[in-house]
Amino acid sequence: MINKHPPIVITCGDPAGVGPEVAVSAWKALKDEIPLCIIIDPDFLPKNIKIKIFDQAPVTSDIDKNILTVIRHKFTEHRVPSKPNPKNADATIRAIERGVQFVKDGQCSAICTMPISKSILKDGANFPFPGHTEYLAHLDGENTYGMMLVNKYLRVVPATIHIPFKDIIKCLNAELIEKTIKTTHQELINRFSISNPSIWISGLNPHAGEAGTIGDEEQKFIVPVIRKLQSEGYNLKGPISADTMFYRKKRREFDAAVCMYHDQALIPIKTLDFHSSVNLTIGLSFIRTSPDHGTAFDIAGKNLANPTSTIEAIKLAWHLSKKEQEYQ
Repeated sequence: MINKHPPIVITCGDPAGVGPEVAVSAWKALKDEIPLCIIIDPDFLPKNIKIKIFDQAPVTSDIDKNILTVIRHKFTEHRVPSKPNPKNADATIRAIERGVQFVKDGQCSAICTMPISKSILKDGANFPFPGHTEYLAHLDGENTYGMMLVNKYLRVVPATIHIPFKDIIKCLNAELIEKTIKTTHQELINRFSISNPSIWISGLNPHAGEAGTIGDEEQKFIVPVIRKLQSEGYNLKGPISADTMFYRKKRREFDAAVCMYHDQALIPIKTLDFHSSVNLTIGLSFIRTSPDHGTAFDIAGKNLANPTSTIEAIKLAWHLSKKEQEYQ
């Protein structure tokens, strides 16, 4: 039975992608358990679904579980699945802004964002951010943030996020690694109720540099950060070779892994369970989750998109928001 806890707000993402359809599928799966509302142009929804339209975030008591609750949000152009239109870029960005504001104002308990296309947003609206994560941090006025990927097997956090591989070494430094570890540590305590979280840190180079013989970045700025934070009471281990830290026995020994770059963190978690992995933005003042996949323009509108990651993202957002309410 749905209670009076504020609803989860879903943003539709790029309307030409799979966001609208997986959001509807997730609503069908969760409508008996979780109050949901979606920011979208009502014209983008299937005609055989009953909808109730609001202009602002509804209160939970106004949500009928058998009718999709829609927050009206107009786009410039019609939705054409698989054919992204830069003319809809500005409205896509504004939908994210509205969703964040609903959560920050307490009208919604958390936000779950559907996938966007950064290139389309850049082409259509000069979007200056490399991804959702960085834009949400901007909206929150937060400089210390991160991207945690979560599933039943693993939690991983990359220190560098949406940057080209050639730029990783330019951006990676002791300050960033320390911030990432501290943010991860605090999130595990605050969001996951782990009192003394164990965090393992990967190296950057093969074999974690092998004592400086395959790169010296570990010795220069990874090891000193780990030793410093260990002396302050953090439960850390590393640097560990990334190719040995994710097999089953090792995974049982840590609560989260901090890796040096995007694919180093995301490949193992997606390999273990692609469809159920969830993206949780850490370090924000509000709860934001998203499915751990992209717009999938190639299958949009073909009823092929798997909604499992979106379902799990909404469930995690709901769980974390309920826990947050309990502590207030």
